Amino acid sequence: MRIVFFTHSLASCWNHGNAHFLRGVLRALMARGHTVRAFEPRDAWSSRNLLADHGEQGFAAAREAYPELRAEAYGADFDPAAACAHADLVLVHEWNEAALVAALGRARARGARFTLLFHDTHHRAVSDPAAIHAFDLDGYDGVLAFGEALAAVYRRWGWGDRAFVWHEAADTTHFRPPGQAGPRAGLVWIGNWGDGERTEELETFLLQPAEAAGLPLDVYGVRYPEAALAMLARTGARYRGWLANARVPEVFGRHLATVHVPRRYYVEQLPGIPTIRVFEALACGIPLVSAPWDDSEGLFRPGEDFLLARSGAEMTAQLRRLRADAGLRDALVASGLSRIHARHTCAHRADELLAIAADLGTQQAVAAQ
Repeated sequence: MRIVFFTHSLASCWNHGNAHFLRGVLRALMARGHTVRAFEPRDAWSSRNLLADHGEQGFAAAREAYPELRAEAYGADFDPAAACAHADLVLVHEWNEAALVAALGRARARGARFTLLFHDTHHRAVSDPAAIHAFDLDGYDGVLAFGEALAAVYRRWGWGDRAFVWHEAADTTHFRPPGQAGPRAGLVWIGNWGDGERTEELETFLLQPAEAAGLPLDVYGVRYPEAALAMLARTGARYRGWLANARVPEVFGRHLATVHVPRRYYVEQLPGIPTIRVFEALACGIPLVSAPWDDSEGLFRPGEDFLLARSGAEMTAQLRRLRADAGLRDALVASGLSRIHARHTCAHRADELLAIAADLGTQQAVAAQ
């Protein structure tokens, strides 16, 4: 099958978590013999920021880890419909310009042969619904939502059984435990500060518990304002700056444990959607403790695949347990790895995508079944 992805950026993961997932999915689809093309704007916001912060070297880790993946950059004169003239399936991520989204929808409505899907991996449908309604999706065949709660929003908007759940996952060809076990020490958190929607949670469930548990804390990410950096310094956390996602396995492999602190929207309005870091952490074999999060879809097994902490005090207690109990750490790692490999790899998601395409009548996907 010939598949086209329109992504904000495949090359850059600077504040752009969707790149993590797409790299793994594209690799899995190519391994199954499908022809895959990816397009991204020449001046993508994520790439522009990465280039400004780290120069061309900022792209090196991803290019080394995924040498077979290259997105085609386009400019103002780009014709997206022409680029998809021979495609069977086209996916358009919600972090694209409205004009591009609309142009592809018009092409489909005028009889283009490809199946067209809108891919939503953000909370804007509940935090800023006007931003999503600004997209002209009339010509689209369906929506891929990265959780049931988000798919339910689209169903309420009239998409019915054309709103599909397509969770993120770990690329286990790259995200895996170290080949040779070495010393591990301290706690690591990899995540962006963002717009302050989880400042209180990060202080309560990460910074203060790490300090109280006596675990050195390394923090990686971008968009940390001065107030955030001061908060890290007050609690003894070491800010390490941006980390290329392709280097995450080696960083996880040096630490004793990590923490999941979901953004408030995914706790209160879109329950059941974890960050992609949960998938990647478990795939890398690092014990994980999560701040309050309702795994309403049963993706994982709380208490087996990871530990749950409902308060700052409980987070401190869980971190102390992990520090003291090697057997507990080993059990969590084994259970988490088992769950990832059974249900949550990018290979699983590639198969799910092909099944959705077949359900929608995509000719080549049906023929392949």
